[in-house]
Amino acid sequence: MTIDGASIRDVLIGVGVLLAGIGIIVVCAALARLFGRLNRTLDEVDREVAALSVPVVATLSHIGGIADTADSTVARLGAVVGSLEEVAGSLGSTAKLATDAVAPALVNFGVVLAGITAGLRRFVSGKPVPPGEDVGNG
Repeated sequence: MTIDGASIRDVLIGVGVLLAGIGIIVVCAALARLFGRLNRTLDEVDREVAALSVPVVATLSHIGGIADTADSTVARLGAVVGSLEEVAGSLGSTAKLATDAVAPALVNFGVVLAGITAGLRRFVSGKPVPPGEDVGNG
């Protein structure tokens, strides 16, 4: 067996490939440790999120119930306001009708009182009613 340049080159290439393989193994081992720590960290985050999700879901459900109650209350208030508006409109119409019904009666009552007062005044004073004069204008 002779040692020539080709044999040295083959040995050096083999050692280089061996060193490259060892380097790749070291890098892969470091990545395995890194991914192991990352996996444990993600597991811890999953546990924290799972523990936190129960109160968050309960709170959101409670808020949803409050919002539903508020919506139904606003709807009821809208119906009540509509009813009150109808009642107010009816009261306004009733007041108008009452005014229209009572006003002529009050005017007629006033004319009757004026006529009676004028008649009593003439009766007490003893003056006769001149012809063509209205008793109510006295």
